[in-house]
Amino acid sequence: MSSGLRLPQEAAGLGMTSQRARDRMVERLREQGIRDVRVLDVMRTLPRHLFIDEALASRAYEDTALPIGRAQTISQPYVVARMTEALLEFGAPDNVLELGTGSGYQAAVLAMLVKQVSSVERIEELSRMARKRFRKLGLSNIRARFDDGRMGWAEHAPFDAILVTAATEHVDPKLIAQLRPGGVFVAPVGGSEGQRLIRLRWVEDHWQQDDLGAAMFVPLLGGTLG
Repeated sequence: MSSGLRLPQEAAGLGMTSQRARDRMVERLREQGIRDVRVLDVMRTLPRHLFIDEALASRAYEDTALPIGRAQTISQPYVVARMTEALLEFGAPDNVLELGTGSGYQAAVLAMLVKQVSSVERIEELSRMARKRFRKLGLSNIRARFDDGRMGWAEHAPFDAILVTAATEHVDPKLIAQLRPGGVFVAPVGGSEGQRLIRLRWVEDHWQQDDLGAAMFVPLLGGTLG
């Protein structure tokens, strides 16, 4: 996990971006059922307003997804907390693959809880901006790549856990193959008719699927956009 988080001056925030706003967000997450104190503590510390456009900063701690450009969004705080909690429930993984870097917020949350995060983003502009945020915050345990996330990142496999931040119609066996035995896979699955957030774990001799609730994510698309 990252112990070198550097909080720049603007991280303190004012008014709707202040520490008090983060505290209120965390209390709301508790009320919504998030129990893992590690996740709550990280989300209390990490300034979400640094991961979105300054014009939207006053909404950073609302429980809502927000646009980050290129038809992409930063997930609502509850979804980030729920996915992270699901990933950690059976022990903190050392090596996590995230597909869909986006703003970089989810990767940053993970980086403060695990040893190594590998994150893939198909939109070059978003990948570049996320890397700048990671450097600014001193999150040196995030390895970021501009590429087609549907392929995973085989060079650094196997992973203890894989987290997908865009909706896929089905779980791709190629991604599951990059998991270490006993690994955890968390992703929104479904199409326009509806999505469910699911978790897959290899238990004894079979995959166990847990339904974590309804979800609403942008679709996981192939290819890259420069």
